[in-house]
Amino acid sequence: MKKLRSNTLLGRLSVLAFASVPGAAAAQDVAVAKEYDDKIVIADMRLPAEESIVVIATGNREKITRQGQSITVIGEGELERVQAADILPVLERAPGVTVSRNGPIGGFSAVRIRGSEAEQVLVLIDGIRVNDPSSPGGGFDFSNILAGNIAKIELLRGANSVVWGSQAVGGVIAITTGGQGDAINLRGEYGSFDTFNVSGNVSRDIGPVSLGVSGGYYQTDGYSSFAGGTESDGFDQVYVGARASVDITDSLTAEIRGRYADGRTEIDGFPAPQFAFADTAEFQDTEQWSGYAGLAYLGDSFALRGGYSISDIDRTNFNPAFGNNPSFFAKGRTQRFELKGNLEVTDQFALSFGAESEDSEFDTGATAETGIDSAYGLLSFSDGPLNLSAGARVDDHEQFGSEVTLGANGSIDIVDGWRIRASYGEGFKAPTLFQLLSSFGNTALQPEKSRSYDIGIEHGFRQAGFYAALTLFQRDTRDQIDFVSCFGVTDPVCTDRPFGTYDNVAKARTRGFEAELGADVSARLRTSAAYSYIDTENRGEASVNFGNVLARRPKHALTLSADWNSSETRDGFNIGADMRLVSDSFDNAANSVPLDGYALVTVRASVPLGDMFELYGRIENVLDVDYQTVANFGTAGRVGTVGARVRF
Repeated sequence: MKKLRSNTLLGRLSVLAFASVPGAAAAQDVAVAKEYDDKIVIADMRLPAEESIVVIATGNREKITRQGQSITVIGEGELERVQAADILPVLERAPGVTVSRNGPIGGFSAVRIRGSEAEQVLVLIDGIRVNDPSSPGGGFDFSNILAGNIAKIELLRGANSVVWGSQAVGGVIAITTGGQGDAINLRGEYGSFDTFNVSGNVSRDIGPVSLGVSGGYYQTDGYSSFAGGTESDGFDQVYVGARASVDITDSLTAEIRGRYADGRTEIDGFPAPQFAFADTAEFQDTEQWSGYAGLAYLGDSFALRGGYSISDIDRTNFNPAFGNNPSFFAKGRTQRFELKGNLEVTDQFALSFGAESEDSEFDTGATAETGIDSAYGLLSFSDGPLNLSAGARVDDHEQFGSEVTLGANGSIDIVDGWRIRASYGEGFKAPTLFQLLSSFGNTALQPEKSRSYDIGIEHGFRQAGFYAALTLFQRDTRDQIDFVSCFGVTDPVCTDRPFGTYDNVAKARTRGFEAELGADVSARLRTSAAYSYIDTENRGEASVNFGNVLARRPKHALTLSADWNSSETRDGFNIGADMRLVSDSFDNAANSVPLDGYALVTVRASVPLGDMFELYGRIENVLDVDYQTVANFGTAGRVGTVGARVRF
């Protein structure tokens, strides 16, 4: 295997850049710039500054109201109210998001944004890219992260490859874990299927040093992954994270952070002699770890951050029917050097820029690796009610040469808190190592490319007061990569690939609109709604599925929420409910396997006992609906959970 290239462009830039920095500051993804220190007052409520600042738009800390892109921020308060054990019910509260899962918690979980492929969504945990290069499409399995210690989720809908590069075709999800300042938070709950879930985090500031540790354990007996099965498929996972930062001077900060998770998922398979989906004793062990180390400079008009990150995911499958040896394994690793900066050229103009060097590798018995070097620039203009940004990115891929992607967005405040925003983004996604070089691979593959557009009108903030938003969007994708069967096929693409391979067979279009509404009906009651209409179409004229809708993309998805609190300050007894309505869809590209729509209701309650202690509980799928998000995979009926939370 090739060693990580030590003489990369980014490595040289990082050394030169930090050698030339005269002073020092807090890491820009941790410290809040002075401009953003104050809380924003909305309808007599104080919205934490952290929930009005995002890094997902430019890679630097920016006010969300300055962005022309469609961005949703889910803060710690909302996460606590929802009480979700896993992240999928939380993401479904944002428009444009649909999810699917293969069976119970722990089964493969996919998130699609505005009808994108799940593998076209870039995922970051604490700033580290965690998409798996050993998976067929290079996507992220959302079963690998639970909601216990998540402090914030930023969701960008639409392509943003200028800043985030390959994989940001459908959107970007940035997850922040742990706490800040001097705090201790503990959470424990017990529920149906003998489910036990504990998590907690401890953070402490000691002079110039900031420390944090978080972790948790989740265990459930589960239910059958196979919808017609009778044996339970359980899941357990232990995870831990840690971070440390040191203010070297008033302007320079050194930071290190890492995360480790180890889980076991029981799955069902296709046993002999029928080779039909059924109960089996198979299971998968997944071990993942990621880390980052770097420096950050934050001056009055100039910020610079550079470092090294690594993400490693090992998946091993076992089938006791065949002995103790693994029946399958996959190991994926991504290593990156990156440099990001922001320069305020004048009071109106700012330049965000970056350079990156990435190496990825996988091992599934055969090994392969590749690399990509990138540089980008994004020029922003802000003057009064008008905000504009435009930029370009150059990616130099080892297999595919250079590719340029463009993007632009803008917003303008019009009247009484209303603003109009619009964006254009190009996406570029290189074929994965698995698609290129595995036993199913095709070295003739070309990158997927896309163009996305949206325009919308918005009022207020999602978290409080009156909020309304309406967004129209469209994305066109060409050279989309799909798996093609080679049984009985004589096409040259199938040469030496008897079971199938990957090919650029499709063009796809998704278009639709998103609508959001939130209102404080009274000082004690808040309601909200998020609706998406997503129309998808396979536009590949050479495809046998030409004209079909894309698989597992329901046209309609609606989430309704309400929370009532016994106190006008909203720190008393709380009762809440969510309703999720999803329309019919198809499980496959041929549109021959339908999935019925469904309506799920969750009710929840919490009661504080003093300043530090809280009891809570929830009932999910109150109406005991029988439904599926993936054909032949089981879902839970009515389930209940009780828990407690302690804060110091």
